Amino acid sequence: MGAQLRVYRQKIKSAQTTKKITRAMELISASRIYKAQQRVASSTPYSRAVTRAVSAVATYSNVDHPLTTEPAVIERAAIVIFTSDRGLAGAFSSNVLKEAEQLTALLREQGKDVVYYLVGRKAVGNFNFRKRSSLRSWIGGTDLPQFDTAKEIADEVVGLFNTPASEGGVDEIHLVYNRFVSMIAQVPEVVRLLPLEVVEGVDAPADNEVFPLYEFEPDVTKVLDALLPVYIESRIFNAMLQSAASEHAARQKAMKSATDNADKLIKNYTRLSNAARQAEITQQISEIVGGADALVTTDDDN
Repeated sequence: MGAQLRVYRQKIKSAQTTKKITRAMELISASRIYKAQQRVASSTPYSRAVTRAVSAVATYSNVDHPLTTEPAVIERAAIVIFTSDRGLAGAFSSNVLKEAEQLTALLREQGKDVVYYLVGRKAVGNFNFRKRSSLRSWIGGTDLPQFDTAKEIADEVVGLFNTPASEGGVDEIHLVYNRFVSMIAQVPEVVRLLPLEVVEGVDAPADNEVFPLYEFEPDVTKVLDALLPVYIESRIFNAMLQSAASEHAARQKAMKSATDNADKLIKNYTRLSNAARQAEITQQISEIVGGADALVTTDDDN
């Protein structure tokens, strides 16, 4: 009984230590999620404004630009996967990786070769474990994204897109990341970044109407050359901010669940410990009573 009681007490102490850690991590994530939400909200108006500007130029002009023109044949595609640098966030990274696997299967069914860019240690670790290759990876700072990293990724993907597929380039680029919906819901999302599908902010014409053509100063090509890199950078940075907010929310939810489970373990082991202690006391009383009865019987015989 004594050994069993010691085991229960050790388990209670271990669960209490785990609870302190998970509770602290839950509070840290709760304090960071508000700032992450603010950054997402701050970047959204700018991203929408750039989207409307690109939509106006691309829609109301008849110029074919490499970044807005659909290739006749798409031979190669790139996928940029956004995960986290740290774990203990539930299924945050695994959901994105599963979504990327489904997208990869779809693209390969269409006869396209697929290459990868990885953001976050979890994606890099997954690819290393599976012995899969990637063109480039970025690690560090997924919970606090920096615009310099987004610009670096944008320059990399635009350069790859402008390179012919026969020379190692790609014909289309997709982003896979977690979109922040609420503190409870974070949804994996796939966005085709290039060629651009700019439809936001543009109303479709009626049946008896046609899109008007505008004159741009300078010419449309120069306007698109200036706008599109800004648009791509803003979309990638917004995806990084969405992923960071989703990561904090997922980690807070996971740590709260772990804290609740630790509470249950403490209660269960405390109950078992009390039962073991009571059984030990009962056994000791029985031994004392049995010894007293034996003494009384001996005295009576004498």
